[in-house]
Amino acid sequence: MTTFQDREKSFEKKFERDQDLQFKATARKNKLLGLWAAGLIGKSGADAEAYAKEVVMADLEKPGDADVIEKLVKDLAAAGKPTEAHTIRRQAERLLVEAKAQLMKEAQ
Repeated sequence: MTTFQDREKSFEKKFERDQDLQFKATARKNKLLGLWAAGLIGKSGADAEAYAKEVVMADLEKPGDADVIEKLVKDLAAAGKPTEAHTIRRQAERLLVEAKAQLMKEAQ
């Protein structure tokens, strides 16, 4: 193999790892976001975990965070805890940082 081919394979592997990490971080962020919303709604324990799983699954419907944000806005409003989309997005940004930190810690 040539040096160019070695570098190309290396870049492909790095891209694959980065994509995998991004997927895991997004899923973890959505779980944390679901747990946060569950707490606002008044769910705890197994109910909160089940709700967080619903939030993670909601993200698989469409690309991006719009489906998750939409679900949370609707669910929080139905529970009498109306929350604006921008507030949920801000919380999601905070939780993404936390999710990445958790994944990095687990990788060590």
